[in-house]
Amino acid sequence: MRTKTQPDDIQNYLTDASNMPGGHAEKLLVPDSADDVASVLREANASGTPVTLCGARTGTVGGAVPFGGVVLSLEKLVGIEIDREQRIATVGAGVILGDLQKAVDREGLFYPPDPTEWSCQIGGNIATNASGSRSFKYGATREYVRALRVVLATGDILSIRRGEFIADRDGVLAVRTDKGAAIEIKVPTYERPDVRKNVSGYYNANGLDAVDLFIGSEGTLGVIVEAELSLLEKPKGFFSGIVFFPDEANLLAFVDEVRTASRKHPVVIAPGSDKRADGGVCVPIDATLLEYFDANSLKLISEKFPETPSGMAGAIFFEQETTAENEDALLGLWNELLQKHNAADSASWFTTNEQDLEKMREFRHALPVTVNERVVRNKQKKIGTDMAVPDDKFASFLRFYKEILESSGIEFVVFGHIGDSHLHANLLPKNEEEATRSRHIYGRCIAQAIMLGGCVSAEHGIGKLKRNYLAAMMGERYLNEMAEVKRALDPKGILGRGNVFSEAYLTA
Repeated sequence: MRTKTQPDDIQNYLTDASNMPGGHAEKLLVPDSADDVASVLREANASGTPVTLCGARTGTVGGAVPFGGVVLSLEKLVGIEIDREQRIATVGAGVILGDLQKAVDREGLFYPPDPTEWSCQIGGNIATNASGSRSFKYGATREYVRALRVVLATGDILSIRRGEFIADRDGVLAVRTDKGAAIEIKVPTYERPDVRKNVSGYYNANGLDAVDLFIGSEGTLGVIVEAELSLLEKPKGFFSGIVFFPDEANLLAFVDEVRTASRKHPVVIAPGSDKRADGGVCVPIDATLLEYFDANSLKLISEKFPETPSGMAGAIFFEQETTAENEDALLGLWNELLQKHNAADSASWFTTNEQDLEKMREFRHALPVTVNERVVRNKQKKIGTDMAVPDDKFASFLRFYKEILESSGIEFVVFGHIGDSHLHANLLPKNEEEATRSRHIYGRCIAQAIMLGGCVSAEHGIGKLKRNYLAAMMGERYLNEMAEVKRALDPKGILGRGNVFSEAYLTA
């Protein structure tokens, strides 16, 4: 295990993609094994030293930013074992997602979770229940986690497999460590928002599985050191398009019809089967992803893709998997649907080959790159939303976005995962006055999402930056219930101190 204490050696481990200032730590620890992690936590627990977990530092909410204590980096836990027959990957927490994707692809298999940044680590993906554009069809990371090996704050190791530890009817989840120590956890009682994506606070459910409790817990309940993941057969082919719409009402009607049709075909994730739940082989419209770009987004993207048509109200990036047997029929179905909703099909782009698809993905990723260039030029931080609302409230929430943003006079773009009723509104202030108003607008968007029964974070998590918004969504009672969960697993509150909720809840 490596230990570093010099400021120059640990400087890069004191921040994440949030650029949250003020991070500091006494030392950086880089363990080589789960046993090293256990040794570090036993010592930290005995002395009450805070431990901040550090993955690839791609998070945007300050979760990996330490404020005292030690930083624990899992970058050396990089083992990958793939069982082709059972379609299972066993991976260390420090494995880079892109490396896992390459290893899986070489076996002719498929791991669906695809957050925008593939340089992230699997441990961080699990700790934040990472999702991405393909979550529209395949769901988030949670759907693929079969088993976890977790080191608790006390240094005890907990090996858990789905179906092994389940909460009873009274909402008590009893787990047992590898050495036989029993721990009882009271499952929080809050009702989860009726949204497709939600990483706002600890996961709860009737009959909660212990595996699910740790997924999305943002490094505050234990240190995930290894995971067993389900894999699928690699899709045979695909049909993709970036479709431009002169009229936003037509765009939204197109999305509604595609979403309704696609939701009729849920995916079964189980060893030995990747068929649809309805047993079908050739289904009609069944999109893998549905991504949205508003008119302002298209204007920004045109700086890098001048072939982007002008005068459009917005665009949709869609994709559907195909086989040799159904490709022609599916292309015909999509064409009929686009004509029905008055898409500018002659100006739109379509492909069934990997090279052109890569260019479409570059088009999608050109937006955040251009946004970041604006941020650097303006010398201000962007203000980006991450709320999701119920499907039946989405249209009104989008109208709210557009009205409040357009009336502000501040440059903005709205884009993202429209299939999951989850969009990102990015405000790009040019000066301090606009930055202050942008933060106020963000707060009003949070309040509107909560009022509509949505969540304050759909995919980026809470970390340190959004815990006040989680408090507004949850209220005192439910934050105290989450704090009880943490006390059961981390009695001294050393892990991820300051993440998800204030330390004050742990001393109440």
